Amino acid sequence: MISNHEIDYRIYGEEMQCVEVELDPQETVVAESGSFMMMEDGMQMETIFGDGSKQQGGFFSKLVGAGKRLLTGESLFMTAFTNVSNTKRRVSFAAPYAGKIIPLDLSMMGGKVICQKDAFLCAAKGVSVGIEFQRKLGTGLFGGEGFIMQKLEGDGMAFVHAGGYIMEKQLAPGEILKVDTGCIVAYTQEVNYDIQFVGGIKNSVFGGEGLFFATLRGPGKVWLQTLPVSRLAARILEYGTYKRKEEGGILGGLGNLLDGDS
Repeated sequence: MISNHEIDYRIYGEEMQCVEVELDPQETVVAESGSFMMMEDGMQMETIFGDGSKQQGGFFSKLVGAGKRLLTGESLFMTAFTNVSNTKRRVSFAAPYAGKIIPLDLSMMGGKVICQKDAFLCAAKGVSVGIEFQRKLGTGLFGGEGFIMQKLEGDGMAFVHAGGYIMEKQLAPGEILKVDTGCIVAYTQEVNYDIQFVGGIKNSVFGGEGLFFATLRGPGKVWLQTLPVSRLAARILEYGTYKRKEEGGILGGLGNLLDGDS
């Protein structure tokens, strides 16, 4: 079995974070397209086809792996950064929106973590970024954001990004946590994921929270985010397309002032 590259790292920032990865000579880190921030001299950048794992198969197996990445909303290609110098070199990757970067040591988590489809940021070369289908019928029909997820497999470090504040929950055996599907960032493979109907006419029609939520059953560890990117995008779109009837008038200006919009 080929082990993943071992990498050292440091996370900077509070709300808009970046991760700096330190590589020994010939070590490599792979990252999602568009996450690169900066690198020191002596680093070599290469676009690779597939998920960045050390695949032993031919072109067809790589094509299948790349196709799975498309289903999770990611690009066919990833970028590999290799230290080709004789000393340690650093490369940094930035989060795409306000939130936190979560370091995951897969060797301490059974070699596999399941995460939201847009959460992956970067990882040590050798970590496989694949697709995880939630196979239950109810989950497939009503799971929404949680139906198609990513799986990170290997024994190296991986980094995922989430919006807002991050909460970590360690679930005991049989302990159940009910969560909005968009608020799930990642969970270890022992956690059982399912979808549950909210119930009640008033909740269903007037609740504003959707008809279904996710149930996570322990044992295992769960990471939750307070601001899913889909919720943020919907709110920005709402404000960008909604125009108040009173805008442009004296009363409209006064109303905006009282609301704190001016």
